[in-house]
Amino acid sequence: MLITRLKLKNWRNFREVDVSLGPRAYVIGANASGKSNFLDAFRFLRTIAQSEGGGLQKALKDRGGLSKLRSLHARRDPEVRIEVDVSESAEDDEPKWRYVLAFKSEGKGLQRVLIEEEAVFRDGEKLFSRPTPADKRDNARLTQTHLEQINNNAEFRELVDHFAATIYLHLVPQLLKHSDEISGRIIENDPFGQGLLQRIARTPERTRESRLRRIQQALAVAVPQFSELHFEQDPTSGAPHLKANFTHWRVHGSWQREDQFSDGTLRLIGFLWALQEGDGLLLLEEPELSLNDAITQHIPLMIDRVLRQRKKGGFLRQVLITTHSDTLIAAVPDSKAILLLEPGDNGTSARTANEEEQDEMEHGLNPAEVLLPKTRPKNIESMGLFE
Repeated sequence: MLITRLKLKNWRNFREVDVSLGPRAYVIGANASGKSNFLDAFRFLRTIAQSEGGGLQKALKDRGGLSKLRSLHARRDPEVRIEVDVSESAEDDEPKWRYVLAFKSEGKGLQRVLIEEEAVFRDGEKLFSRPTPADKRDNARLTQTHLEQINNNAEFRELVDHFAATIYLHLVPQLLKHSDEISGRIIENDPFGQGLLQRIARTPERTRESRLRRIQQALAVAVPQFSELHFEQDPTSGAPHLKANFTHWRVHGSWQREDQFSDGTLRLIGFLWALQEGDGLLLLEEPELSLNDAITQHIPLMIDRVLRQRKKGGFLRQVLITTHSDTLIAAVPDSKAILLLEPGDNGTSARTANEEEQDEMEHGLNPAEVLLPKTRPKNIESMGLFE
């Protein structure tokens, strides 16, 4: 399944947003325009839907409370609202599911955050809508969504599971290189890839080897002198490790563990593993970091090739990516997959290319040449940074 439409109201940078989404979405925008906050709407739904340690109040607490979440542009209307359409495929005319969630502060006493509206639609038919009469008699019921309540979500468990399966990755190579020294608690849902080696270790051997072979094939093209990639566990401590062989003047090359890999190699391994891990929505933050342009330009193709192999079994996975890279955006095959965030006086807006921009691309300009200049400050040269 994939999310085909997202509507936001008073969500962080966004006063009002209503965008369509396909199997791929490349989110671009200036610094602080809201790229990460856009992805965070999906992470928010994931936290609510998680069966263990999740829920609406947990999702709010993780973000510093409603005051930190609600848009500064909310003004007279304090309600925060998220609506998503979920379809079986990008070709469906109508969504299979629609989920609506709106909430705001109670405004008195304990200042609780209460649900203003929650609804689920399946094939256009409303399964339920809240608040119910029972909710109104007991406001405490409105501190929890049906999304997080097993007793109340049986009819739309498929939707719950899809939200809960979302994966977010913004890999920090140093957390892998120095895992022995850090050896601290892994952050919930592991957004920075700290537990990548442990997840690889827990993967069934046959599946793990199959995934690593695909990564090895990609690395053989992307990383100079790379030849082999293997998983191993330390015979003494049992700690998981990746080791790679790099060919040079020695007959048998040189074997290295992950703490000797370049940042770019580790980021590429994490990115390629994440593509093959799980079934839910995959959110990637700036996968091009530490990679040279020769590799970055192949990221859209890597995504499609890896996921195409899984699609043979009827599998469709959605990937949303934030990026600042000219090289990556220039290589996106479908310009309609690029989502441009533009800050304004009434919050950030989100849109795809307009008719004029589409016409420019049809006449030979690539998406990076047409759209990325709109993400950069017009007066940057007047700031004196380049004198």
